[in-house]
Amino acid sequence: MAWVALVAAGLFETGFAVFLKLSDGLREPWPTFGFAVCALTSFGLLTLALRELEVGPAYAVWTGIGAAGAASAGMLFLGDAVSTLKLVSIALILSGVIGLNLSGVTP
Repeated sequence: MAWVALVAAGLFETGFAVFLKLSDGLREPWPTFGFAVCALTSFGLLTLALRELEVGPAYAVWTGIGAAGAASAGMLFLGDAVSTLKLVSIALILSGVIGLNLSGVTP
């Protein structure tokens, strides 16, 4: 259950980054509300996951999903530039997170 909460927390981290961008410096009410909901949900789920998981790998998964998700959402939905280097970098982030967890660091 901790892994499900952690992955969901990472997805909500992606959401809060996207909503923060859309909020125009917290001046747009609905994206600001979306940012707040996603941020609180993300931190809440991360807190639950950390009850059972080691902090280092869990934090790496959370930030990895958030970073890769935010970069991907930016390219897919927000008009961010797409480049081979960005795509390779996203793959490296995800590979690093997977490798860290496959190394036997987490229970």
